[in-house]
Amino acid sequence: MTEDIVAGVLRQWQQVHPGLDTGPMAVIGRLNRCSALLQQAADAPLRRAGLTRPEFDILGTLRRMDRELTPGRVARETFASGAAVTKRVRQLEERGLIARRPDDRDRRVAHLSLTDEGRETIDRLLPEQLRYEAALLDGIGDQRQEELSAGLAELLVVLEGRLGSLME
Repeated sequence: MTEDIVAGVLRQWQQVHPGLDTGPMAVIGRLNRCSALLQQAADAPLRRAGLTRPEFDILGTLRRMDRELTPGRVARETFASGAAVTKRVRQLEERGLIARRPDDRDRRVAHLSLTDEGRETIDRLLPEQLRYEAALLDGIGDQRQEELSAGLAELLVVLEGRLGSLME
């Protein structure tokens, strides 16, 4: 197997600090490197469709939940700030992909839904995006992908439970 860039970094650290446990760096460094590479590569079908990943996530959230959502709920579902969602919703609304309806009782609250064009866009793009992502993972067998997914899910649960207390 070809050596990845993180292996070289770890080797360099071992030369400078021979007793240092670089195990955490091996995991976090590789996750960060994979994330950076995926950010560059994984959104090509979306860019061709004129969407950003965050915009796609908003459309996808509205589609998979299949009901009206408030911008606050969209923010929670997409792990984005309220301000970022507001900006993206405005852009998607201007493009005719999302409709905004004021609440009957509280005019400060909006309800978001997909327009017919928005639903058609996400229904067309999702299979294309999934095929593209599958091609990115093509060098890893199905069983290994399942193992990797399970390991990452375990890490995610640990991080979601601990990160708040570590950042305080």
